[in-house]
Formats: sequence, structure tokens, C-alpha cells
Amino acid sequence: MISLWLAIPALALLAIPFITLVSVTPWRGFHLAYGDWHSVSISLGLSAVSIPIIVVLGIPLALWMSRSQSRWRPWVEVAVMVPLLTPPLAMGILLVSAFGPYGTVGEDLSRLGISLTNNAGAFVLAQVYGALPYFVMSARAAFEGVPADVEEAGKTLGASRWQILTRLTLPIASRGLATGLAIAWVRVIGEFGIVMVFCYFPQGIPVKLFINLQNDGVDSVYSLLWILLITTLPFPLWCFSRMGNRKKGNMTLAE
Repeated sequence: MISLWLAIPALALLAIPFITLVSVTPWRGFHLAYGDWHSVSISLGLSAVSIPIIVVLGIPLALWMSRSQSRWRPWVEVAVMVPLLTPPLAMGILLVSAFGPYGTVGEDLSRLGISLTNNAGAFVLAQVYGALPYFVMSARAAFEGVPADVEEAGKTLGASRWQILTRLTLPIASRGLATGLAIAWVRVIGEFGIVMVFCYFPQGIPVKLFINLQNDGVDSVYSLLWILLITTLPFPLWCFSRMGNRKKGNMTLAE
């Protein structure tokens, strides 16, 4: 077994920025700058719209990828991986090119009276592009972990496809889906590159942090940075702790 001492350098390296944040935060003068609360409401409010969209779009795709034997499956996997691997700044430029007022899709939307530039719709679309591939890949892994014989047993007992999905597949895969949702949540709240290029307005937390940093320096951003961390981290940490407890419980049962 590897000694804990060998892990200490990596742990220390990861912990240094957060320990530093605690020490440099001006706790006595802790306050948010003008417009910060508005950026918090923008991030949380629009994330509450984008997360359900990601789940509704992502689960069918992930389920198909985990079950299908189609010759198109490798190409579908590539189609999911490409936006996941594309740098956020480049993804933002691509969205402007496609959905902007002079983009290929944007021009058609403009004729219908729909605009996806510097508004709430553009913000949500940027969040979806930033997080959907991560959720799909995590959800696919969760569905692949569902034993095939369980679903076959459901079919044998006369359950419909919908009953198998809602009563067997989704409950068994729920922890893995929660992990995917946690990753998507972090991506949605913290997305900067795509949002910065595609929809500078309305300004969510990451963009407002950047503006405060540019205007007033690093000392002005610590309060909003704490809000970002408090908003982003608890749900993912809870999900990962539950996954760890589950693995520990499975090991105990095996013993």
C-alpha cells in the first residue's frame, strides 16, 4: 500500500490556493461590490433553467449511447466529445458564428423575431453547451453500470419500457446521474469563456469577477469569489461523498 506521506506533496499543492484565500480575505470589510448581487441572481436564476434542459436532453442521448449497437454510435460519441474537448473561448466564437445576428442559424432565427445575443436565452444556451457533454458522458457511464439482467428480468415480468426505465434503470443509475449533474452544475455556474464571448450581458458571477478584477484589482474580488465557491461546491462535494460512502459500503458487504 502506498504511504500517505507520498500523497502529501500533491495534497499540499492543491490546498495552498484555498488556504491562501482564507488568509487574504478582508473579513472585517467583507462586502459585495455594486452589481455583485445581481450577478449572483443571474447565475442562479438562469442555471435553474439550463440544468433541467441539460437533464432532459442528456438522459435520452446517454441512454442510447450506453445501449445501442448501431454503427453510428462511434460517430455520435465523437459528436459529444468534440464540444467537450473544444476550448471554451473557441466554443464561444463558434456559437457567435452559428447563433449570432449574422450567423448561419442566427439569421433564420432573426426572421422569426428570436435573438440569441447578449440576453438570457444566449446565456442559457452558452451554459448548455458548456455542461451538456460532461453530463452525457457521466450519465452514459452510470447507465452502463446498470446490470443488463435486471432490465431483462423486468421485461420477463411484463414491465413496459417506460416502467423499466423509471422503476429500474434510473433508480439504479441515480448516484452516477447525480455525479454527472454535480459536474454539470459546476460547469454551468462557473462557465466563463463561452459566456464571455457569446453573451457578455447579462453578467453572471464569473464575468462580474473578471470585471471587478480589471477595474479594482484582486483585493476587490474575494467577497464575490467566496459566493461563487459557496454556490458551486457544496452539491458536488455531497454527491462525491455519497459515492465514496457507497463504495465503502459495498466493500464492507463483500468482506
